[in-house]
Amino acid sequence: MTATHADILIVGAGILGLTIARELVRTGHGDIVIIEKEPELGRHASGRNSGVLHAGIYYSPDSLKAKSCLNGNFLMREYCKERGLPLLENGKVIVTRTAEELPVLDELYRRATANGAKVEMIDERQLAAIEPNARTVERALFSHYTAVVDPKAVLKSLKKDLEETGRVRFELGCRFTGLSGSAAAATSRGEIRFRRFVNAAGAHCDKVARHFGVGTNYRLIPFKGVYRLLGKDAPFTVNSSIYPVPDIRNPFLGVHFTRSVHGDVYLGPTAIPAFGRENYGIVAGIDAEGFAIAWEDLVLFLANPQFRGVALTEPLKYIPSCFFKDAARLVKELSPKDVVPATKVGIRPQLVDWETKQMVMDFLVVADGASLHVLNPISPAFTSSMDLAHSIVAAHFSR
Repeated sequence: MTATHADILIVGAGILGLTIARELVRTGHGDIVIIEKEPELGRHASGRNSGVLHAGIYYSPDSLKAKSCLNGNFLMREYCKERGLPLLENGKVIVTRTAEELPVLDELYRRATANGAKVEMIDERQLAAIEPNARTVERALFSHYTAVVDPKAVLKSLKKDLEETGRVRFELGCRFTGLSGSAAAATSRGEIRFRRFVNAAGAHCDKVARHFGVGTNYRLIPFKGVYRLLGKDAPFTVNSSIYPVPDIRNPFLGVHFTRSVHGDVYLGPTAIPAFGRENYGIVAGIDAEGFAIAWEDLVLFLANPQFRGVALTEPLKYIPSCFFKDAARLVKELSPKDVVPATKVGIRPQLVDWETKQMVMDFLVVADGASLHVLNPISPAFTSSMDLAHSIVAAHFSR
């Protein structure tokens, strides 16, 4: 390892670690070291998400998500255009499956408008002009600002930008293991002394925070997002994205259709309670922590009706016929043979307040002395990242 000291040490080279480093450089900081336990970027959430840039529709107007999402969308789109990275600016539709969902659609319109998003309520005829195969009951919501990027291309470009500044060093294959005194990090490749510390460790952020005595009343519960693909020989395609009206009491958006920047149409993701922070397979990624996670899942199952509903319904979507049935409610025409397996699987690390047993719905940024911790880095964290990084650096790293 070349780095033994840093003015600012960042743990995690996902989208938040990279954008915070970018903003630090932009505001005059230097001697930044980013450590990443994997040998390459994009192995986890930042490289496994759908690539959708959200547009501020779902989030309570007073939340960090709402405040950062739309501007983050604009900043990320601008960055992709400047760098020549893949970008689809094709919007999305949110459809209703039953008449009972119409009041929630109206609430989404209210939230979107309050957050500054460009949305319009459309009828079935207008929906057919945008997405011919989408089905809805009476009305749908069209989001103009929703876009799609290639997450791994963005990560690669940001890393290149940071390295070219000469102010940021990367240590890949380097795992944070704890503290060695008050101003030194113990890692799998030796000690790194620091003046400031940023925890952007994604699915492991709560474990890193506990070394600083931060966030001890929170638990991070992993949920698995399984995807499938629309077959190339399906009799229809999807022009942009088709989303269902979600249960806004939960932070999950439901199985949906998304056209990627490379032309594939993905269906998913699920939100299946997982037994490991990297449990991408049926059993792959389950380690010794799996027993503790299973116990926490049981506690939540008994204490939290929203979690119980997710735990009872989502695992069924492992079964292809159940996954198909869920997706088919969004479109006029879909045959089981049109849905084929995909290799894409993600883990959504959901923070839970263990005192109330409630899922935390917003981002959580906690500063404690020389350390700063980005907790609950869930959707729309990729979309929000550039704006969120600006806010974090402005609030906590004034020179």
